[in-house]
This record gives sequence, C-alpha cells and structure tokens, in this order.
Amino acid sequence: MARAYASIIINAPVEAVWPLVRDFNSLPKWAPAIARSKIEGGLDADVVGCVRSFHTHDGGHIRERLLMLDDARHSLTYNFEKPAFPVRNYLATLRLFPVTQTNQTFVEWEATFDEAPGDEGKYERIVSKDVFTANLKSLAAVIRRDKPQAPAGALRWKGGQPNKVWTSRVIKAPVDKVWAIMRDFAGMGAWHGDITKMHMLKKARPDKVSGVRDFHFGDGHLNEELLHLSDLNRSFSYRITSCDIPWINYVSGPQLWPVTADNTTFGVWTGDWQASPQDDLVLIPRTEQNVYQRAFMELEKNFFGGKSRRR
Repeated sequence: MARAYASIIINAPVEAVWPLVRDFNSLPKWAPAIARSKIEGGLDADVVGCVRSFHTHDGGHIRERLLMLDDARHSLTYNFEKPAFPVRNYLATLRLFPVTQTNQTFVEWEATFDEAPGDEGKYERIVSKDVFTANLKSLAAVIRRDKPQAPAGALRWKGGQPNKVWTSRVIKAPVDKVWAIMRDFAGMGAWHGDITKMHMLKKARPDKVSGVRDFHFGDGHLNEELLHLSDLNRSFSYRITSCDIPWINYVSGPQLWPVTADNTTFGVWTGDWQASPQDDLVLIPRTEQNVYQRAFMELEKNFFGGKSRRR
C-alpha cells in the first residue's frame, strides 16, 4: 500500500484556518488546479456522506465523498468516488493541530491507496508533491493574504483531552534527527537544564519498555517507567513511579511529526495526572513551560542551534 504525505506550518491560529479547510466545497478558493466545485444533491458541505464533484482547469473531473468531519479535532477524511488517478482504495485525511508556542497551525495531509503493478511509487510521489504539497503551500498563501479571523463562537482548542497539558512547538531540524535524540529515554540529563544524574535502573537499556529512569529534577528526585516506544510514529510515553511532587497517576510523553514544507519538526508533549485543584494552579503551567516546552527548546538549542551541549 502506498502512502502520500505532506505537511506545513501556517502562520495563523488553528481556529482561523479550520473554517476554510472544513468546507468540503472550498477547494477552488485555495487549490490552484481546481476550476469549480459543487456538492451533489444540494447538501451542505458539512454533511458527512456528501459528495463533492469538481473540475480541474485541464478538464479533469473528480468526485470525492466526505467520510468523517471532526470539529473538535480539526480533521476530515474522504475517499475517491471517481478517482483523479488510476489507484484503488484511496483514503485521505487532513488534520490541523495548533502550535501552542507560537499560535500557528500545523497541517498534515496524508492518503493511503493501492497502485497498479508497474506503478509502484509513481502516484505516491505525484500525490505527495503535485497535489498535497502544492495545495498546502497555496492554502498558506491564501491565509497569509486574507488574514482570516476565528469566527465568533468558534470552538477553541482545549488540547487533546483528557490531558491537563497539551503543548506543541516547531523544532528547526529534520524529524529523524530530532527523534534519534529524543528516543533515548535516559538521554535528557545531557541536555535539559533542570535534569541531573539521569540513568536507567538495573542497567536497563533506554529503549526497553518497562525500563525505569532515575534522576533529579531541580531539588526533586523522580523515577519514571517507559510505557511505550514507537519508531513508527516517533513517540513514547512514561509514568511516574516515585516522586516528591503531590500528584498521582502521572502519564506523559512526546510525539513528533515531519514538516515536509521546510524539513523541520512539529512536536507535541502531553501530560495528565491527578492532583488537588490548588496544586494544579502551579503544576499545570510549570509542567508545560519548565518541563515540556523547555525540553523542546533546549534540545533544539544544544543540538541544532550552534551551541555546545551541556555536560
């Protein structure tokens, strides 16, 4: 199965970008190859199951069916009813995420499909570059030109629930290089300014799921157990097994995505726990800024910003 993919950072908040993207009949407004479009049967463009029928400037005719629309997670999925290319089982999804650190938007567009024998890789390249990349760059240009505002009463981003913290940042380095550093579960002690004496207990490998890292964070002493590690989606999660902080059931972890438009990285870090409302007034902002955002910032500075690594 082939997979086409492209992504970009758009300089506008997700609530301002999403209204244009969610309109299943809006392609002529931001996709330069599309001449005209209509929703068949007179349905609204946000009716799941509706079919958009559109024509390209070179005479092509394509029909696509909306299969999923999610205003809470800013995503939509569709398939081909009349394909633009000789492929089968085409399924595509557009997703938007906020870049919380800069109030921008990360947009990714991906599709999976089967190519005919002899076409292996051909349409994967065409869809990734000529369709997704070209259209995302045009979308960014339209947003930059029109400067849309979030509509009144727009559903504001509240993070990936049930996490108490959902924070994100763009790291100016290729995703594979960033992941090679981050996946080392015992490595943060070399580059996070508040972490010292980090090591794996029982001489466990840092890529061993169930391994426990022991370290000091400021004046505190913590143990954290690796719960999952995935090289497929560049993510890991962990839980605190011992600490001096007044919270319980703490689970956290990062995930990375490639930004194909400029070969950088979009990173998300989430965390959830139980604590008293009074303690959370301090824990939530401190964890977001001093732990998660600082980890992204110091990783970029120490490995990709021309500064020497902390010893």
